[in-house]
This record gives sequence, structure tokens and C-alpha cells, in this order.
Amino acid sequence: MKVILNSDLVSSDGRGLLESGWLTGDGVFETIKTVNKLPYSLARHLDRARLAAHALEIPMPEREEIEVAVDAILSNQGFPTGMLRISFGRDGQWLVAHMSYEEITTAAKVRLHPELIDGHQCKIFPYSERLDILHQARAAGFDDALVCNKRELISEGSVTNFIAQINGQWITPPISDGALPGIMRGILLENNLVVEKSISRNDIMTISSAFLLSSLRIAQPVESIEGRSLDLSLDLGAQIHALAVKYSVG
Repeated sequence: MKVILNSDLVSSDGRGLLESGWLTGDGVFETIKTVNKLPYSLARHLDRARLAAHALEIPMPEREEIEVAVDAILSNQGFPTGMLRISFGRDGQWLVAHMSYEEITTAAKVRLHPELIDGHQCKIFPYSERLDILHQARAAGFDDALVCNKRELISEGSVTNFIAQINGQWITPPISDGALPGIMRGILLENNLVVEKSISRNDIMTISSAFLLSSLRIAQPVESIEGRSLDLSLDLGAQIHALAVKYSVG
């Protein structure tokens, strides 16, 4: 696989790079959906990455250098639908990788993750803790899991943001409850489709409909939580997907 490593187009073989476009060590990263070589919301992702890198004192190259690298890798490795991963290591190395992505087209059966975990407001790697939550859910027969913080408030999904309809209102956990400031989450807040409000474990039984949000999934409807069936709000899902295109490649 070809990648951009520190501005150079190289083969990933034998360079200590992990599978799926990860640098070794630790740092911050962004994962971005691409359609016909066009990245969704690239500017928003780079803005978020720079804020995280600044907060964690991680070096980042100039924005123009990153954009040139993105154009180069998309020209070299194009897919009808792809996953662009951009990583910035604490050691100063940075990586841009582009891989094929198969879209999720089914609704999710979701459980509550059994451990209480406080979230992180920066998108950091290694990402193993979050991926482990996802893998544990799948091993238990679910598609994903919701994570609660140590105050027993829902923060987000394993690798997604979360929105839920309660008493006719669409809400999403606030950043203060451990939610990552996700790109799609931000777009929905800007367009007044959701409001920020805490969701406790006790509120689970009052949720009538829900979605998992991410830059790859965009908006995956939730079929059930802990085995309790939910309504599939397909009209809202279509509206969210349309916004993703409008703010990205449309």
C-alpha cells in the first residue's frame, strides 16, 4: 500500500506502520470519508486535529502541506468510497493513508458497555481501547455499544457520537459528559437538528429513536438498545446524509 509519510509517497511495507493506516507510538488522528476521491469536510477535520495537537503539544505540518499530501494520495489510490486516515505522531512523524471503505447499510443493535469510562475530547491513538469496546460488543452479539462516564451519563458510542429522541426532542450528550466533538455532531448542532442535553442510564427506556454518528457512517439508525426495539427515523437519517454532502462535496 502506498502512503504519504512526512510528505513523501512511499510503500508502507517494512516501515513500522500498523495495519489500516496507523502510525506507531501515540498522537492525534482524523478519519475522513471520501467519495470519488473527494474528502468529506476536510477543512473541519484539519481544524479539529490542529486544536487537539495544540492541546497535547503534538507537532503538525502546515495546512497547505497536508492538503497537498491528501491530493497526492487520493490521486494515487482512488476508490468509489474510501477512508482517509491522517495521523500526527508525538515524535513529529505524520501519515496520510487512503483505503477502500464498505458502507454500513443496516441498522445497529446496541448494548450498554459494562464498564464506566470517561471519554477524551481529542481523537487520539493508539485507538485500541475504543476498538476493544466495539469488538466486545460484536462478540456479545451486538453491532456496537454505548459508553457511560463515571457519573453514569451516556457519552457516545464506541467510535461514534450518539443522538437520541426523548419525548419528541432530539438530543446529544454534551462535551462535558465525555462526548468527542464530532464533525457530523457539529453539523447537526449548527442546523438546530439536535440540542445538547445529558442522557443518564435511567433515560435509556425513554429513548424512542436514535442514531450513531461518525464521519464514515454519517448516520446509522439504531434498531435496538439492550434488546428493546426503537423506531427507525429514516426521514431524519436522509436529512443528515444530505447535510453531509452539502457541507463536504456538494
